[in-house]
Parts: sequence; structure tokens; C-alpha cells
Amino acid sequence: MATPTPVQQIVSEISALQTKIGWLQDGVRLTKSRDALEDIQTTINGMEQRVANLRQKGYVFEKNLETQASDFPKQWAIILPIIQHQINIQSAPLSTSLRAIELQLPRLTSSANNPAAARPILNSLKTSLNTLESNISSVERTINGMYDTLNNQVYQIGKHLTDIEWMLTQVSEASFKLIPNESGIMAVKSEWWKTGNEQKDDPEGVLYLTDQRMIFEQKEEIATKKVLFITTEKQKVQNFLLEAPVAMIEDVKTSKQGMLKNEDHLDILFGPGAQVRTAHFHIWQDNATWQGLINRVRTKDFDKDRAIAIDQTEVEKIKAAPTQCPSCGGKIDMVILRGMDSISCGYCGQVIRL
Repeated sequence: MATPTPVQQIVSEISALQTKIGWLQDGVRLTKSRDALEDIQTTINGMEQRVANLRQKGYVFEKNLETQASDFPKQWAIILPIIQHQINIQSAPLSTSLRAIELQLPRLTSSANNPAAARPILNSLKTSLNTLESNISSVERTINGMYDTLNNQVYQIGKHLTDIEWMLTQVSEASFKLIPNESGIMAVKSEWWKTGNEQKDDPEGVLYLTDQRMIFEQKEEIATKKVLFITTEKQKVQNFLLEAPVAMIEDVKTSKQGMLKNEDHLDILFGPGAQVRTAHFHIWQDNATWQGLINRVRTKDFDKDRAIAIDQTEVEKIKAAPTQCPSCGGKIDMVILRGMDSISCGYCGQVIRL
């Protein structure tokens, strides 16, 4: 490739300078900051309806969600005018600086055929543009700092609502049904490593946590036909593989795995009588968060944070459940969950109505 002549080099740099000036038109108006305000405004305005939709679909926990959602618009109404006023104040001198640079462009372009005359003007304008760009970034950081705390709170709550919405969607699509008076708390994409170590045929699906059970459902597409090692046909597989009352969970341990130690894993230890003694899951959410959620269910902490109270009739039914089979006298030591209307004796098979 031929080396450009001095004139060609100057013309090329002038063109790049003009392009950058075009980009900075939005910058001096602080368009990015204005757009960010509109985004958070939209998020805040829609949050109360999102919470209402969650309640309608069956999410009964976190009784303060409605209060949080209704408080955000009140806080935003106070600080928004202040931020908008600051944007208007700060954008004026930035626009003036850009206009001063633009006024020098005709002198620069008219000197393009004289590199010796054009170079000092070009270098001066480049320096001015770099300074202006730095000033824009500084102002944007200042503007963001005015509502950074609230923005982070809104983001965290919004992300949490998204996780709950996903959980409710998975429950609605599941191959199993929640028992009466059972409510979903969280769900996560996961793999069940049945041997404790990753195997090729480990099922992939969704790990569910409710206020009464932990459930794993296989939910994946499996290749049914390959041509030259390329999958040409797939089949959706959805199977209810594992369930255990949370009351049977004895311990929850977390670990980070993978080459970069950035994969989240859970090891669940179940008590006697459970379907499995241990279960290892690779999950696509923070494992410490899940450990905390499981332990909160184990200690019945979620029962204290319900927006919709537990049906006390069901609670009393569980308390009054027999501890011995009326037919054979065998001890009934199974975990009885709210919403069950009958249990079976593990010795004689007698169905006992609750």
C-alpha cells in the first residue's frame, strides 16, 4: 500500500476530525445522560405493575415488594428535576466549546492543500476536542453520581423481579404441578451431576426451590440425529427427576469450579429416606445466594415474609396428622407437606386421609 502524501494525510485527518465533531454533538447535549434518565423513569414507572403481575401469578413472598415499588417514584420525583436542571446548566458551556471548534473548521479546510499551514490548526483542534471529550465524560460521571444509589437499588430490585418472573414461567411450563398451598421461591438453570463429577449424559434443566420442596426437572433439547458430527435433529426432553422436602435437607455447601473458578456449584446433603443422599448441581446463579435461600426455607423465614398468609386450616391439619398407621400400627415418619390430603403407610400401604 502506497504511503499517503502530506496533503492526503491532512485531508484524512480533517475528515476524522469532522466525524468526531459529529459524534460530539450528542455528547455536548449530554444525550447519554438524558437517555439514562428516561430509561430509569420507565423502569420505575413500570415496577408497581410488575409486582402486581407477580402476585397475580402466585408469588406470595416478600411482603415489602409493593412498598419498595411505590417508594421509587416518590424518591425519583424529588431528585429528577434537580438532575435535569444540572444537565441543562452543564450542557451549555460544553455546546459553546464545540461551537468554537466548529468555527475554526473553514480555516482548517481551506488550508488542506498546504500541510505546513494546516498542521498547527489541526493539532490545536485535536487537543481542544480531546479536552472537550474529557469534560463531557467528567460531567456525565457527575450526573450519574447524583442518582447512582437509587439507580443501583432500582437495578437490583428489577433484576430480582426478572428472576422471579422467570421462575414463574418455568413453573407454568413444568411437567409437574405444585401441591396446594405450595409456592415457588426461585428457579435456576442447572445441571445435575449425578456422580458428583461432570459426565457427558448429566441431565440439564431447572432446579426449583419452593417453600416446601426442592425439585429438579430435566428440560433440554437432545440430539437425535447427527450427520458428520453435526446435529440435524433434536428432541425436547422434559422429565421430573428429583424432589425432596426442604425439611429433609441437612446441609448445603457451595463451591467454585471450572478453569477460571467462575462456575457456581451446590452440594446438597439429604437426610435418611430421601430419594438420594447427596446431589451436586452446577447452577447459573450465585451459589451463595441459593445457599441463603435454602437455609431461609429450612428455618421457615419465608413464612414470616409472606404477603399472603398461610391457610391455618392446612397448618392445623399437619399438626393433627397421625404418627402411627391406624391399620398396622407402624410408625409414620415421613415429612408431611401442607396441601397433602392423604399419606401412605410405608409398611402396609394403607392410604390415610388427613
